[in-house]
Order: sequence, then structure tokens, then C-alpha cells
Amino acid sequence: MPVEQIPETLPRAQAQARPDSWSDVLVVGAGPTGMACAIEAQKAGFKALIIDKGCLVNSVYHYPNNMVFFTTPELLEIGDVPFTTSLAKPTRLEALEYYRRVAEHYHLHIRQYEWVKTITGGDGEFRVTTTNRHNAIHDYRARKIVVASGYYDLANQLDIPGEDLDKVSHYYREPHPYFDTDVVVVGGKNSAAEAALDLWRHGARVTLVHRGSQMHNHVKYWVRPDIENRIKAGEIAAHFKGTVQEIGADYVVLRTPSGSLRLKNDFVFALTGYHPDYDFLRSVGIELSSEQLRPVCDPENLESNVPGIYVAGVIVAGSRTNEIFIENGRFHGKLIANHLSQKLGGVNPNFPLDAT
Repeated sequence: MPVEQIPETLPRAQAQARPDSWSDVLVVGAGPTGMACAIEAQKAGFKALIIDKGCLVNSVYHYPNNMVFFTTPELLEIGDVPFTTSLAKPTRLEALEYYRRVAEHYHLHIRQYEWVKTITGGDGEFRVTTTNRHNAIHDYRARKIVVASGYYDLANQLDIPGEDLDKVSHYYREPHPYFDTDVVVVGGKNSAAEAALDLWRHGARVTLVHRGSQMHNHVKYWVRPDIENRIKAGEIAAHFKGTVQEIGADYVVLRTPSGSLRLKNDFVFALTGYHPDYDFLRSVGIELSSEQLRPVCDPENLESNVPGIYVAGVIVAGSRTNEIFIENGRFHGKLIANHLSQKLGGVNPNFPLDAT
């Protein structure tokens, strides 16, 4: 989310009018990792506030409706709150309910649907400016910042003609609208495999396009044989070592090892992965490594090169987004909270935390 200049003509919600405008720790991102960071900060005795441009666990909400997690429920737990499910692996709906329950249990202060635009000031006295859905501007002050903004909001682009057409989506939710239509799914990992299977089972004519020579090794072990069998049987068409070159209103053009191919097409799902918001990280002064774009931070406590600003969750891995998931990102909160206790030691008497 690139930082934009905020017009002064927009309505501004004064900080002193909001009881949550002062905090010890302001967390950018209300995903499982951001929640875990706020919980651990609260446990250490600090006042924490979470701000997210979407809803609570926005990324989980935008997963396919019928998605089943690869992992078991205990590996998704945060804040020592048990996650019980009806099956061995939790569903998206069960995860949403669980994280709502955790937020209520800890009485987390969460500002949903506010987009963090700027972070200024310095260690001990940061100023954060946001805008909400109504274009109102809000101001916050915090002693420390944790950036746990994830990566699922920013899709990797194909950068081809026609990608901006309404028929193209970088997210898959459910199959029903695509019954009896010609659908191209681009990608070779879990998202693409599961979307292709779901669409096919609900009456879509599916073509899978992947630049690799076969489905990726990281495809879930129970999904891979399913998609491979559908391809072998000719029920799902597949073009490996292929790429989409152009998308038109009723067609797509593919480049395949056999040459150029034009297909009749109604919809395209470009499920080619996602990436962190590097522009936002740079805007607050965080340095990124040259190759993998990893934020420069202390691995012991996750404080970045900017004193007082921490990074947590998948953004710690930079472009290697497959290295950090909920399962291991949820522990970042404890590392950060331990360091906060060492650095802050207690409530700053000069910081009006209870201002209203």
C-alpha cells in the first residue's frame, strides 16, 4: 500500500476524541500474527492497539469459502486459547470463529477498515495517520510500532494485456457462478490446484496453465493426486511450461511448447501468489535486502533498522513467503513482547495513555 499524500480538505477525526488514540504498542495488521503480538504485549502489561485496512483476519476471510487448512488446529492457536474443531483439520469458517473468540476473550482494541497511510516521529513518540472507508483521517500516537501487515492483499501480477478486465481475478472464493463456463486457472500451487478441482466438480470447463513442467511439490499431499488424475483423464485441460500472453473479452492467448494457442474463455483466475507491501515498508524507513527483500531486523527480537519499529509474520521472510505461516509467525509476538519489557520497563509517565 503505497503512502499517499492526504488532502487536508478531508475530515479529520481528532486524536483526543478517541480513547484508543494513545498506546504503548500500535500493531499494523489484524491477522493471527498481529493479534498474537497485541496479546503478548497486553500480557506484559502494555496497552496495545491493532489497525487493519480490512476486517479481523482479513486474509483468512478472503480464502476460498470451503477451504480446509493444511495444518492441525493446535498449530493455529494464539494466546493459549484452545482451538477445537469437528475434524482433524480446521475449515476456514472454524478459523474465523476461533479468531473472533480470541479477540473477544482478550478484549483486543481493533480498528477495522482503517488504512495506515503514514508513520512519522521516532522511537517512543510515533505518530500514525490512517484513513477509513469514509475518507475520514484519524491520528494515533504510540511508543512502539509492530508491522504485521501480511502479504495476501497484494497479488503478483501477470503484466499482460487484458489483466484489468472484470473477468480476471487474483482470488478464488466459490464455484457456483462459473457453472457451464470456460475458465482458465493460472498457477501450479495449492490455490490453483484446489480452485481448478472445485470449478471442475461444479460444472465449469477448466484449463490449467502453469509455467512449470508439473504441479508444484508443495501442493497438499491429498490434492496433488486428485488434480493429476483429473489432468490425465482429460477432465481438466492442462498446459505445462505455458504462459498466458493476452486476455480478451471472450478469449485468452497462451504460449505453449507447441506454439501460440487461442482459447475460448469466459473467466480467468490468476492464482500466481502474493507479496508483501514493500513500498510501505520502505516508506517508514525499513531497509530491505537486495535479493529476497527481507526487512533488516534483529532475529532475536525482530526490531528493524528503525528503532522502535518491529516486523512480524510473513513479511519477515520478504519474497520467500512460503517460509513463514500462522504456525510459526504466531510466536513472533513473544519475542517482541520480551524485548518491549526490556526496553520500556513500564508505563511512560510522560505519555498520556489514558487521554480522552
